[in-house]
Amino acid sequence: MRAFLLTRTDSLPELADLPIPAPRAGEIRVQIAACGLNFADLLMQKGTYQDMPALPFVLGMEVAGRVDATGEGVTGFQPGDRVAVFGGAGGLAEYGCFPAERAVRLPDAMPWAEAAAFQIAYGTSHLALDHRARLAPGETLLVLGAAGGVGLTAVEIGALMGARVVACARGADKLAVARAAGADIVIDAETQDIRDEMKALGGADVVYDPVGGAQFDAAFRACRPEGRILTIGFASGEVPQIKANHLLVKNLSVLGLYWGGYLAFRPEVLTGSLSRLLDWYAAGRLRPHVSHTLPLDRAAEGMELLRSRKSTGKVVISIADL
Repeated sequence: MRAFLLTRTDSLPELADLPIPAPRAGEIRVQIAACGLNFADLLMQKGTYQDMPALPFVLGMEVAGRVDATGEGVTGFQPGDRVAVFGGAGGLAEYGCFPAERAVRLPDAMPWAEAAAFQIAYGTSHLALDHRARLAPGETLLVLGAAGGVGLTAVEIGALMGARVVACARGADKLAVARAAGADIVIDAETQDIRDEMKALGGADVVYDPVGGAQFDAAFRACRPEGRILTIGFASGEVPQIKANHLLVKNLSVLGLYWGGYLAFRPEVLTGSLSRLLDWYAAGRLRPHVSHTLPLDRAAEGMELLRSRKSTGKVVISIADL
């Protein structure tokens, strides 16, 4: 099978021919139709992600496809089933073996590209806003990086939860995408001051931040008393340093969210969230945004779209027409 293999963190991954793996006990083998790309894939390439597989490994954290074979002890899945899986790695290949407990069934009408783009982005935003921040109807939600993979889903879910959503992104095109996802107000990070704009709106109750750096600092200073700041990631490359005395004075909370970490200590929270999200999708309440779909031999180009921030929503690698 063809696979996008990383052998060293000081060199780029390349397409390689590998044997088709056999599922072990508790695993399913998936013939992969599509794989969603994530910012974490870029961190893995550099060896800086918090949950690194041992080298060499196949990149690609989330996939959609059909069950091809099952390992010993697997119940509930059989060959032919349409599934999405968060594997953490192994997705940029024609086949992959993953723990059956990580697989979710897909609605029959869900396109492969949307299924491959769904779990991490929507799962991260829903757990962050609902489980961690307890976002309430009528509150003001500021979303940084609002046209990116997770940011755009935060706009969409925040609007569904009844918040006033303020979307911050760079440039008119990205702001238009955020408006289409449900943003009530937009801020252009290239030309407007985030703190001043938010102060004029009365401040933020919840900040959703996958960016870090200077944007975190501006949003931090624009929070209302008892505001909650969700740290999702650091796409700017700069991890904010938080002054604890400022938290004290304004009664602020900073909440971390690592979506995949819930598999280790509270998997029921993650699976319950995904179940609700798939129900919302089936009811037509969520509309995944995939800006680019590329074939496997252009996976490196897809990674560069993320690195250069030229994509909106998700980039998906199409691997097979199943």
